[in-house]
Amino acid sequence: MKDELFEKSMLTLELPKILELLANEAVTEEGKERCLALRPFIDADDVQRALHETSAAVDLVALRGAPYFGGVKPVRACLQRADMGGALNTRELLGIAAVLRCARGCIEYAAGGEKTPIDPLFKGLTANRFLEEQISGSILSEEEIADAASPELADIRRKKRAAAGKVRDILQKLISSNQSKYLQENIITQRNGRYVVPVKSEHKNDVPGLVHDLSASGGTFFIEPMGVVKANNELRELEAKEEKEIERILAQLSAECAAHREDIAQDYDLIILLDVVFAKAGLSLRMRGMSPRIVERGVSFESARHPLLDRDTAVRNDLRLGEDFDTLVVTGPNTGGKTVTLKTLGLLVLMAQCGLHIPAGGDSHMRVFRRVLSDIGDEQSIAQSLSTFSSHMTNIVGMLAEADEDTLILFDELGAGTDPVEGAALAAAVIEEARSLGCLVAATTHYAELKVYAMTTPGVENASCEFNVETLAPTYKLLIGIPGKSNAFAISRRLGLPEHVIDAAAGRVNAENIRFEDVLTQLDRQRQEMEKEKEAARLLRRETEEAKQKATQYRDDLEKQRSKAVERAQAEARIILEEARRAADETFQELDDMRKKSKQELDAQRVNEARTGLRRRLNAAEDALGQRPETPPPPPTRPAVKGDTVELVKMPGTKAVVLDVKKDGTLQLQAGILKLTASQAEVRVTQGETEQSVKRIVSRATHQLRSLGASPEVDLRGMTGDEAVVELDRFLDQAVMGKLQEVRIIHGKGTGAVRAAVREHLKRSRYVKSFRPGRYGEGEDGVTVAELK
Repeated sequence: MKDELFEKSMLTLELPKILELLANEAVTEEGKERCLALRPFIDADDVQRALHETSAAVDLVALRGAPYFGGVKPVRACLQRADMGGALNTRELLGIAAVLRCARGCIEYAAGGEKTPIDPLFKGLTANRFLEEQISGSILSEEEIADAASPELADIRRKKRAAAGKVRDILQKLISSNQSKYLQENIITQRNGRYVVPVKSEHKNDVPGLVHDLSASGGTFFIEPMGVVKANNELRELEAKEEKEIERILAQLSAECAAHREDIAQDYDLIILLDVVFAKAGLSLRMRGMSPRIVERGVSFESARHPLLDRDTAVRNDLRLGEDFDTLVVTGPNTGGKTVTLKTLGLLVLMAQCGLHIPAGGDSHMRVFRRVLSDIGDEQSIAQSLSTFSSHMTNIVGMLAEADEDTLILFDELGAGTDPVEGAALAAAVIEEARSLGCLVAATTHYAELKVYAMTTPGVENASCEFNVETLAPTYKLLIGIPGKSNAFAISRRLGLPEHVIDAAAGRVNAENIRFEDVLTQLDRQRQEMEKEKEAARLLRRETEEAKQKATQYRDDLEKQRSKAVERAQAEARIILEEARRAADETFQELDDMRKKSKQELDAQRVNEARTGLRRRLNAAEDALGQRPETPPPPPTRPAVKGDTVELVKMPGTKAVVLDVKKDGTLQLQAGILKLTASQAEVRVTQGETEQSVKRIVSRATHQLRSLGASPEVDLRGMTGDEAVVELDRFLDQAVMGKLQEVRIIHGKGTGAVRAAVREHLKRSRYVKSFRPGRYGEGEDGVTVAELK
C-alpha cells in the first residue's frame, strides 16, 4: 500500500513528465530508460551525492561541453555469448568497439581537470585501445571486412580478384567474337554466384555451356560457357575460403572480447551512469536550475516556479514549510493557483531527491523525506461507485495509515464534497491527526473555519493566492501569513449582479462571518500598502547597494592607480640611482687615473688654480672699486723700508710686509704666502697697525689658499705599512690646515696589512674624530673614510 500511494503521488505531482524531459537529454537508449525509471532517494547522503554529481556535470558542461556518448548500444548479451564460446557478428563487434571508443573519449575528457564528485565514474573506466583498433581495423561496416583483417584474407581476396578478372576476360572475348550474334545483350552478369551471358532462346544450343537461369518470358537463357566453368569453379572455391577466413577472424575477435568481458561491461555501465548524470546537467541548464542545500529540517524554496510552466511567464513564489510552522493552509478563489502551489512544492522536493536541480534561486534548502503523499484532483470513481468525497477520504485514510515524521502530505481542497460545516470540522481534524504523526502538511481549502483555525493554532500558518478584483484575474502570487478572501460578492458585483441581490445575499451571511471578511479586507489593504513600502525599500536598498559597489569600485581604481604611480616612481628612482652609481663609478675611475700622475704636477696645478682664482677675485674687487665714486688719493707717506707694513694703493685693505728694498727702489712684499713686487708709489706705509691684525690677515689668506689647494683623499696603495703611516701623517697635516671635514684614504684590499696600519694610526691620531670603511660606490673595504675634528 505504501509503495502504491507513493507511486500514485509521484504520478499526481507529474514527476514522470519531468523524467521524460530528462530522458530527452540522454543519448544512449539504456540511459533514456534509466532516466524514466529514476526514483527519489530517501537517504540524505544519497541525495547530497546525486546533487553534487549533477552540479559537477553542469560545471564541466559549461567549461568543456558534454562528453560524446553516441553509438553506444547494449553489449551485455553479446559479451555473455562470447564468453560461452559463441562468435559475434560484425554489428555486435562494432558495438563493443563503440563502447571502448566512448570510454577512451571520456578518459581524455576528464584528464587534467580539477577533482570533482564524478571523478570516480571517469576513473573507473579502463578502455582498451588495442582491442578497439583491432576491431575497427578489421571491420569496416556491418557488411564489409577489411583486407587487412589478416594476411590470409588479403591473399585470398587478391587471388579472387585475379580469378574474377580471368572469367571476365574469357566472357569478354566471347562477346567480342562472332558468337555475339547469339546473345540477347552484350553484357556479363551473374546467376547463382557464377558469371554467365544472356543467350537468345533460339540459339541456346549454339553456345555450349551450363544453363543457370531462364528469363520470365522464356526468351533468354543465362548460360555459363564451358570455357569459363573451370575459372568459375576456382572463383567459388576462393569465395568459400574467404567466408571461412572471415568466420575465423570474427571468432578470434569474439574470443578477445570474451577475455576482457568484465572490463568492457564495467565501461558500459559507467558510460550509462555518466550519460544519466550529464542528462541531469543538460536539464538543469535548460530550466536554469540550481542545487538546493540539504538540511535536517524544513523546506524553503526561494523564487520557485513549476518546472512544467514556461520559465519566462510563470510566476515565482517563495515556499516555506517546517521551520516556523509545520502546516500551511492556502486559501483563495478557484483558478487562483492554489493547486499549482501544492504541486510545485511536492514536485520540487521529488526532483531534488532524484538528484535533479530545481528551478529556484537564492538560498533554497530542504530536508529529505521518506515519502511524499498527495491527494490532489478529482478522484471520483464511477466503477467503484465512489463520490468525490468518498474517493478523497479513501486516499486520506491510506495516507494517514502510512504517514510518519518523515512524510510530506499535500491535501487539495481538504473536506470538499460534503456539508461545509462538517467538511470544515473534518478537515481540521485530519490536519491535526497528520500533525500529531509528525508530518509536514500543506493544504488548500475554501472554508473560512480553517482560516480561523490557522490563525489560532500554533504551528499552523495561513497563506493565500492573490486575486485582482479589478481585473477579475488571479495574480498567482502566494502570500504567506495572510488568509485569502472568497471575493464572491465583489466578483458578482463586477460581473453585473444587481446590488439588491448582493445585499440580500449579504443579509443571509452570519454577522461574525461578515466581520471576519471585513477584517480580512482591512488586512489585505494594509498588506498592499506594506508591499508598496517594501518595494520602495527594496528599490532604495538596491540603489544603495549599487552606489556602494560604485564607491568600492572607485576606491579600488584609485588604489590601483596609486599602486601604479608608486611602482612608476620606484622604477624611475631605480633608474636615477643606477645612473648616479654609473656616474660615480666613472668619476672614481677618473680620480684613480689622475692619482697615477705625478703628485708634484697635481699640486702645482692646484696652486696655479688657486692663484688664478684669487687673482680673479682681486680683479673683480678692483672692477667693483672702479665703479665707486672717485675719492681723493690718500696723502703720501714716508718711503717704505724693510720690515714696514704697507697697504697696496690699488687694493685698499690689502696689507703686505716689506721683505726687501732693491737698489732701484723696488719693493719685495709678502702678502700671506704670496710674494709681490711693487714700487714706492704703489704702497703707503700704514700707521697704527698691530702685529695681531697683521697675523690675522696673513692667517686668513693662508687658510683660503690652503683650503683651495688641500686634497680630500690620499692613495697609499703599493706602499709598506711604515711608508703609508708617514704619508698619512703628511696628508692629515695638510687636510687639517685646509680645514677639511672629511677625507678619503685609499689603501686597497690586498693582504690587509696597509689597511690595518692605517686604521690603527687613525685610532691614535689627534686630528681624527671617527672613521669607517667605504660604502658601495666609495670603494667599500679598500677605502677608509675619516671625519676630522
